[in-house]
Amino acid sequence: MTSERILVTGADGYIGGMVCDRLLANTDAQLLLWVRSNDAEEFARKQAQLEQKYAAQRARIEIHTGNLYGDAPFATVNPQQVDRIVHAAAVTAFNVKEDVANAVNRDGTRKMLAFARQCPQLRRFCYVSTAYAAGLVQGDIKEQPLPAAGPFANHYERSKCEAEAILQNEYGDLPWHIYRVATVLAHNDAGDVTQYNVFHNTMRLLFYGLISMLPGTEETPIYLVTGEFVADAIAELSVKAVPERQFFHVCHRREESLPIGRLVDICFEVFGNDEGFRKRRILRPLFTDFESFELLAEGLSGLSGQVVSQAVESIRPFAPQMFVTKQFHNDQLRGSIDRYRAPDPETLVRNTVQYLVNTKWGREV
Repeated sequence: MTSERILVTGADGYIGGMVCDRLLANTDAQLLLWVRSNDAEEFARKQAQLEQKYAAQRARIEIHTGNLYGDAPFATVNPQQVDRIVHAAAVTAFNVKEDVANAVNRDGTRKMLAFARQCPQLRRFCYVSTAYAAGLVQGDIKEQPLPAAGPFANHYERSKCEAEAILQNEYGDLPWHIYRVATVLAHNDAGDVTQYNVFHNTMRLLFYGLISMLPGTEETPIYLVTGEFVADAIAELSVKAVPERQFFHVCHRREESLPIGRLVDICFEVFGNDEGFRKRRILRPLFTDFESFELLAEGLSGLSGQVVSQAVESIRPFAPQMFVTKQFHNDQLRGSIDRYRAPDPETLVRNTVQYLVNTKWGREV
């Protein structure tokens, strides 16, 4: 019997790359690795990197390229030979510009879906979304369709929610899954960090005393996961015999997560073990209302190149979420994967912050 062929977009990205690793390790599938490139030189570089990474499995991979800005980004892939698709390609920054979010996350997904419809053997279309596609909706967030009208804190959230709606409304006949992924805090339970985001940047600002107040309320729950947890879940569900047209929240429940105030407390407990931090005598930040934080951001916006201005701007696109109390349900995820385990959130945060301090945020790995 011929092994299945799985197309993974964003195969050189953080989540896409880890999903590829697990599919190669746990299945006999042939993988079509799709990467974005702007020209032949960039593709050659990425191709060489993937060939080196997967040298031991070279016979099981094909490497393809395209650009979601283009009219036919998947032109080099033969739709007749695709059995499953994991669409992980996206711009995941909270501060993504509107035109980029629209072109890549929303319209690029529509192009991917149009290609998927051309695949006569397609058994599963897996869309990697985000838990923040829920926008600023409060209360219970169940594994079901979201209101496409938002409101949203930024264009990243909006574009991912709109892409979900396109999949359900325009391509609902496909055998789809939607995976809503929480923010990755660390690579693993030990707290190792290999990809940095707004949370790591905020911790660094606090460590160096570059920001003395944070937007939000101390009780707001924050949903953080490890990269290994995310990749394991997506890789397993992408090939497992589970029902089609389902949503999976690839995150933990509220009782398995931390409120922002406790997260900051743990940061300062770990920071306090560092002699340089103690000498700076930095105080725990104050939590402030959104209007006050916006006034600060507006006042600093003209100071281009200033460290504090840049620091505040890095937090600003996510700031509205820090006032919103959500309770994510993950019953379908827990009922569908073989092994569900949530690490102790305090231990995970403590390990991660210690790693960041020890390595000076990756500069001394």
